[in-house]
Amino acid sequence: MRDLFKPAAVPLSRAALAPPPRAWWRVLAPWLALMLLLGAPPFVWRQSWLLAYLAQTATMIVFALSYNLLLGEAGLLSFGHAAYSGLGGLIAAHVFNHVGVPLVLLPLIGGAGAAACGALLGFISTRRAGTAFAMITLGIGELVAAAAWTLPEWFGGEAGIAIDRTSGPLLAHWTFGPAREAYALIALWCVLASAAMFALSRTPFMRLANAVRDNPARAAAIGCYPRRIRYGVVVLSAFFAGVAGTLALINVELVSTESVGMVRSGSVLIATVIGGTSAFFGPVIGAIMLTFFSVAVASVTRAWLFYLGLFFIAVVVASPDGLAGFVQRHTARVARYGVHQCRAVYVCGAGAILLWSAAVVLAVQWAYAAQFGADEGAAVPWLILSPPWRLGVAVLLLAASGTLAAFHAARAQTRLTARTRAQAHAGDTR
Repeated sequence: MRDLFKPAAVPLSRAALAPPPRAWWRVLAPWLALMLLLGAPPFVWRQSWLLAYLAQTATMIVFALSYNLLLGEAGLLSFGHAAYSGLGGLIAAHVFNHVGVPLVLLPLIGGAGAAACGALLGFISTRRAGTAFAMITLGIGELVAAAAWTLPEWFGGEAGIAIDRTSGPLLAHWTFGPAREAYALIALWCVLASAAMFALSRTPFMRLANAVRDNPARAAAIGCYPRRIRYGVVVLSAFFAGVAGTLALINVELVSTESVGMVRSGSVLIATVIGGTSAFFGPVIGAIMLTFFSVAVASVTRAWLFYLGLFFIAVVVASPDGLAGFVQRHTARVARYGVHQCRAVYVCGAGAILLWSAAVVLAVQWAYAAQFGADEGAAVPWLILSPPWRLGVAVLLLAASGTLAAFHAARAQTRLTARTRAQAHAGDTR
C-alpha cells in the first residue's frame, strides 16, 4: 500500500539535469579572472618588477588556499602553518641540490615533504580541537622556528639554502633562468594547485570535514571519526603549503629561516581572514590584497603595516565573513533592487570611504615624516613643506566631507528600505 502513495519517478532529460547558464558563468568567472590576473599583465608590461610581484601573488594565493583547507573547511585555527611551507621548500631545495630533479616537478617534491611533516606533526596537533589545537600549532611553529637557528647545517643558518634553478635537467629549450620562464612555471603551478584544491573541496571527504567543523558530536554519532578527519585535512593542507613554499623557492632561489617564522604564519592568517573563509576564492582576494600592501604600499612608505592593520580591522568589523562575503551580499542586493535604486547608496558610500582614507593617509604620512624624517613623506611631497595647521585643516575637511557622504549614504539606504517595504506591503494587499 505504501507504494501507491509514492510519487511516480519522472525521468529527467540532460537539459533538466544541467545547471542553468548563469550557474556555469558564476563558476567560470572567478577562474577566468584568476588566469587573466596571472597571464595578461606580462604581455602588456614587460618590467621585471611586475613578474616578481605577480610571482609573489601566485605563491601567496596557493598558500592562503592551503590554509583555508584548515580554517574554512575544517574550522581549525593554526598559528604555525608556515612551518609546513618552509619545511616543504627546504626539503625541495636539498633534493634539487643533491639529486637534481627537474624543476617542473620540484613543487611535488616540496609538497610530499611537507605532507610527511604534516603526518608527523599533525598526529600531535589533532589530538585536540578548538583553542587547544591553535595553541599546539603555535608551539609547533615556535619549535620549528627555533630549530631553524639551532640546526644551521640543515636550515642554512642566516644565509639559508640557495639553489640555481638553471642547474636542473632542461625542459625542451626552457632553462628557467629568465624571470619570464620561471614566472610561467609558478603561474602554471598556481592554477593547477588551485584547481586541485577546488576539486578537493567538493569531495565527500571535505563534506565530512564541514560536518566535523559544524558539529563534531553529531558527526561522531553517525559513525565519523572527527580526529581522523582533522588529521587528513592537516596532511592535505600541509601538502599544498609545501607546494607554495617550493614556488617561493623557485621565485627567489632561496629558502631561509624567515620561511618558517611566525611572521609568515601570521601573514597567511591575515590574508585568509581578509578574503573570507566562506567562499573558495575568498583567500585568493585576501592574498592579492596582502601582496599589494606588502609590496606596492611598502615600496612607497614605511607605514604599510599600519595601513594593513587598519584595513584588517575595518574588514573584520564591517564584514566578518571577509571581502568575498561582502561582494556576495552586495551582488545579491544589486540583483534584487536594481542598479538604479542602489546607485546613490554606493556612490555616497564609496565617496565616504575615499575621503576618510585620504584623511588618514595625510595624517599618518605627516606623523611618519615628523618622526623618521622628510623621506617618509615622499608619497605626498607638498605635505613636507606645509605648516602643521594647514595639514590639520585639510584632514578635518576631508573627514567632515567623508562624514557628510556617509550621512547621505545612510539616508539613501533608509529610503531604499522604506521603498522596498512599501512595495512588499502593496503586494501583500493585492
